[in-house]
Parts: sequence; structure tokens; C-alpha cells
Amino acid sequence: MKTAIVLGATGLIGKNLVQQLAEHPSMSHVTAVTRRPVDYQSPKITNQVVDFDNLSQFAHIFRGDILFSCLGTTKKQAGTIAKQRTVDLDYQLQVAQLAAQNQIKHYFLVSSSGANANSLSPYLQMKGELEQHVKQLHFDTVNIFQPSLLIGQRSDTRIAETLGNYLLPTLCKLPWLKKYRPISGQQVAKKMVSVAMAEQKKTQTYALDVLFDC
Repeated sequence: MKTAIVLGATGLIGKNLVQQLAEHPSMSHVTAVTRRPVDYQSPKITNQVVDFDNLSQFAHIFRGDILFSCLGTTKKQAGTIAKQRTVDLDYQLQVAQLAAQNQIKHYFLVSSSGANANSLSPYLQMKGELEQHVKQLHFDTVNIFQPSLLIGQRSDTRIAETLGNYLLPTLCKLPWLKKYRPISGQQVAKKMVSVAMAEQKKTQTYALDVLFDC
């Protein structure tokens, strides 16, 4: 039986991940880490509300077998690239450091297709930097998942992603666009659970094509 912590538990991937983990017979407990209280129906799930600007005060929360890091925002939501970087890089790295100090063995990160610390895109740059940093921490395994545009039911409206939901599935049937096809948050979560339960023994990055293989 395993225990897991899900950071970013209310996002498109995170909320699917919490549900799938709670339903898995090999998972005994799931800690859903959020900014605001969330009412979960499963007795396996505990909600921990944290102040992300004071994460060190919540170090005790990050104890278990696996940490799933699914936190993320957009420039529009954050207001500026600098504030987006705080969420997408700084918060996640600090949590990963706390988890490693608490001897969590396995770390799972939702990154992005095209993540590259040297990218000209600020978004892909911060994703690439985070990947580099977490690989240096003392986890037994680091598993990185790189989805493309995520589709599914969101609590907030994102115009670009709404258009993508309608247009990209058709456009990406063209062979040269296939690598950009969108993927559902549910499918990414399913792949993460599958890898977690298989007890992967090495650090590995899962590109978009592999995420559909589940």
C-alpha cells in the first residue's frame, strides 16, 4: 500500500489524479494540497490547505511514498511572467526540496512539451529549469511528464485552450502536426498512476506520444 501527495490537486490533471489514486486498490491515502479548502468524498483523501508564500511552515505535510507535482498557472491568471514563474518554478521547486528532505522516494512532475531551460519562450524556459533542478535532488526516481495542450473541463475559461479543444484534434490528424495533438488531463493522470504503480526504477521523461500509451 502506498501514500501520495498531490500538489496542484484542483487543476485539470491534479483533480483527475486525486480521484484515480483514491480509487486504486494499492493506494492507502492521498493528501491533496490546495490553496483553498476542497471537500473530497473519499475517506482516503485528506485536504491540506497551505500558504504557498510560507511553504517551510508546512514541511510536515510532504511525507509519504510519492509526490505528484501538478501545480501551474498562466500569465493571464498570474498577471506577469515573474508571478507565473513564482508558481510554476519557485513553489514547485521548494516543495520538491522539502519532499526530498523528508525522504520521499519518488517524484512525479507535470512539465510541458518543448520544456527547455535555454528556450526563448519564458514558459518553456521555466519548465526546463525546473526539470533540471529536480533531477539534482535526492529522490530514488524522478518521472517527468510532458503533455501538450491539455483539454478537459476547467473551472476557469481560457480562450486559446477552448479554441484548441475544437480545432487541434482535427488539425493534428495531419501527419506533420501529430506531435502537437492535445491530450486530456484524465489521460495524463492515468499514465502517471500507471507508472507509479509499476514502481519505475529509474529517472525517466515521458514525451507526448508515450502519454497516450496507457
